Parts: sequence; C-alpha cells; structure tokens
Amino acid sequence: MNNKINNSRRNFITKGTLLTTGAAFAAFSGSVSAASCSNDNAIRYHRVYDVIVVGSGFAGLAAALEAVNLGRSVLVIDKMPVCGGNSTINGGAVAVANSPLQQKEGIVDSPELMYKDMLKAGRGLNDKEQLTILVNNTTAAYEFTLKHGVVYKPFVQHFGGHSVPRTLQTVESSGAGIVMPLKNSAMRLGVMFRTRCKLLGFDQNAQGRVIGISVRDGYRFPDETSGEIRHYGARYGVVMCSGGFSNDLRFRKMQNPRLDEKVDSTNHPGATSECLVQMLRIGAIPVQLDLIQLGPWSSPDEKGFGYVSQFNTISGFPNGIMVNPRTAKRFTNELADRKEREDGILAQVDQDGNPLYPICFTTLDGAKQAQSLTHALHYKVAWQFDTLQQLADHFGMPYATLKSEVDEYNAAVARKGGDRMHKDVSRAVPLDKGPFVAVRVWPKVHYVMGGVKINVKAEVLNAADSTPIPGLYAAGEATAGSHGGSRLGSCAVADCLVYGRIAGASVGAAEPCDDFPATDKDA
Repeated sequence: MNNKINNSRRNFITKGTLLTTGAAFAAFSGSVSAASCSNDNAIRYHRVYDVIVVGSGFAGLAAALEAVNLGRSVLVIDKMPVCGGNSTINGGAVAVANSPLQQKEGIVDSPELMYKDMLKAGRGLNDKEQLTILVNNTTAAYEFTLKHGVVYKPFVQHFGGHSVPRTLQTVESSGAGIVMPLKNSAMRLGVMFRTRCKLLGFDQNAQGRVIGISVRDGYRFPDETSGEIRHYGARYGVVMCSGGFSNDLRFRKMQNPRLDEKVDSTNHPGATSECLVQMLRIGAIPVQLDLIQLGPWSSPDEKGFGYVSQFNTISGFPNGIMVNPRTAKRFTNELADRKEREDGILAQVDQDGNPLYPICFTTLDGAKQAQSLTHALHYKVAWQFDTLQQLADHFGMPYATLKSEVDEYNAAVARKGGDRMHKDVSRAVPLDKGPFVAVRVWPKVHYVMGGVKINVKAEVLNAADSTPIPGLYAAGEATAGSHGGSRLGSCAVADCLVYGRIAGASVGAAEPCDDFPATDKDA
C-alpha cells in the first residue's frame, strides 16, 4: 500500500516537473536563433527593448527578473505613480507546499494535497494542467524570493480552505515585503522602470506578431487625456502582468450585476480592465470573467483592505469564532474556503435584506500574532473587552447564547477535534478567559479568477484556434485557470511568482524580431 502511495506521489511530481521544464523553463538550456520579422507599420518607436512587461507586481517583477537573467533588456511599465499595484497592499502571504518551516513544525504537506485543496475550493473549474505546474513549483518560487532578499515570519499560518497550515507571510505583513526586494534586484540587474506609463494598445506586424505597445507616457491617473502618446518596441515579446479589474465598477457589473456600487473593494484604485480589453481586442480568449471573489475577512467599518483583514486571517478566523450579531450563533466554519465563508456571511441579513454584520472575536492571547491589531484598535474598527459579558453587551447579543457557543467551541478545542462547524481546531487556542478582541465582518470585492487563457509556457492563446498569439505572454491575475471557481487565500502570490517566472523565461527564449524602423532618442 505504501509503495502505491509513494509511486503515485512520484508520478504526480514527475508529471509536473516535466510540464514545467519541458515547456516554459526550456529557455534556460536552449539556444536562441536570431530571426527577422517584417514590420509593415509606419510607427516610429521611441525606443526598442528586448522585453516589455506591463505591470509591476509579483508576476511582473518575477517575469522581468527571469528575462533579464537571460541577458535581455527589459522595460517594466506601470500606469500608477508607484510600482506594485495590489501586490504592494496585499497581505504578503504565499502558500508553499512542503516548505522547510512546515517540516520544522512537523506539518505533513505535499504538492498533491495542495492540488486537492485548490481543486476543491475551485469547484473543479480549475485548469488541471496549469494547477499541476503551480503546486509543483511553490517551493522553487519561495526559494526565488529568498534569493532576492525577502524575509518571512518564522512560523506557518493556517488560511481558510487549506487542509494544513502552509502559508508563509513576510515580516512586514504586506506584499511590499516581496515587491521591494524583487524590484531592487531587478534594478541592480539593469531592468528599467517607467511609472505613469499607461498601455493604450498593441503594435502588431503583418504576421500578427506583437512587436510593441502604444502608451501614454506621463499619464496622471485617472486623467485619460494626460501624457504623451509614444510607442515602445519589444524584440522578443510583451508580458502582460496587469492584474484584475475589481475596482472597475462598469466592467465588473457587466460580469456580475450584483457587484454594484454598494459593494466596496480591497483593491487599489488602478485595478481596472483596460489591459484585459486590449488583449481581447487582438483575439485573446476570455475565460470565467464572471468569477469574482469577495474577501470574507473584510470589515464594513473601514475602506479598502484595511486593518481588520490581516487580524482576521492571522488570528480571528483560526483562533476565534464568528457569530450572528442578533442570535450570537455561529453559522459557518471560520476556516472554510473563501466562497463558503462569503456565502455564509452574506446570508446574515434582516427581514428586509439589510446586512447583519457578523462579529468575529478571539482572546488577546489568540491575537498576539496580529500585527495590525494595534492600528485596528486605535482607529476603532476593533474593540477590546475584559469579559465575554462586556463583548455581548456592546454588540447587543444574548449573553447566554454566546456563552453556550463559546463553551461548545472550547470543548472541541480541548478535544482537538469534533467542532460542530467542522473547523480544524487542533491548533486553536481556547476562548476561556479575557481580554477579548472583536471586529465586525462583511465581504468586499477582492480578486478576479477569470482572465485570458494561457498555455503552460504562459503564451496568450487566440480565441479563433487556441494557438498562441505570437509575442504575447501573460501571468498573474490577468490570466485564468489555476484557481477555478474560488481562489484559496495565499495562492495568488504563489501563482503570480510561478507563472511570472515561466512567462519571463519563455519570452526571453523566444526568437527575436529585429526589423524595426529608426527610433527616436530616448527621453
């Protein structure tokens, strides 16, 4: 029996490794033969680079680093005044299967288990080939970040929907802890960055190959008349790491009418759809654009991502419970996948359909690893109470019912199992004594599972025949496939890093197009 299991595991990992090395990472060992492409466009290029990356978050920086390591000149553009986008403001949490920290803590994990967790959360809608590559390369992505100076907390976290704790988080509790080291490394290696540079469209030659981009240089978001229109050429190709459209109200309402102006977003203001639209204009395949995820850990008491989100993911959900503010009863597994928790929270409404914001709470001891708690308390989006009675009184909940819920939960924690909501309480702390800290919860638009279709080399595919659009690559939230119907927390960073690296390696190994007209002097 053990031999069968070991053989199955070996076959799984071997398949993923072959897919990765045989497709995208062939770039590292293959030679590049020069090729010439005819350019029939009467475009005068401001400057021509080997590779242009659109977007400066996790995926874009990973792509830029892999391409520059292959000896390519690389330009990274971003329409906003600073680099990083959503990657900078997210929680800096990355899922890594069978990491050294897991092994140190005695946590048994594997790529196969992560695959099963993501497939279950994705409701089976995941691209299984893409998913296999992702889970088999999380450790390599983690090591890649360490190489470039990223520092993680010395413990593993258990995010919702994961069978075991497998999430590592930067010491800053922010994606900036990954973005800044990667950007600094890229700059040292010669990658060039242009902020306030907005993509307007793609330049293609007579054969349909993407050979450059048109932009507004000096763009001032959101002034669509600002900046100077310029053209930048790309000998090897363009990599789209432009993110999702969670803050594009017009576009997201077309995909899901329920996500109207009444629903807040955790995303930065520039998370809009124009880059996706430009890929669709030249034939890219749109996939699952209506699958838009809400973050179930957000608070109605603050705008955007806020402080409560980090408190809930690291402390409130794993070490506490969430209850209806009128009945004081639990209604969902606090460590279920995001879709299950989102649905459970959104069901907490009054007879007129108005939200009844659930209360999530834990003890001060259970919240000791939540770095954002001090700020949450200061800005009064979290509250601290000496006793459970005080907590119940503050929110107008029936104390007897709340006490009964807590006692039942504590009994499951003491048994290390058997929770009524099927929550994994084997590592939870009991809610047996104060002080207690509590927050209000309501979901916000957070992530787009859909995007353009790519292959295992991160090439963008054409809707007409599913062949690659020459010269166009993509990675990260701009693409679809890995996450299916619902993304597990901390898997987006892994996805961005893994497929960003694949895209950079693939474009760096492409055959170049050198037939460009004269260029203007670079400003």
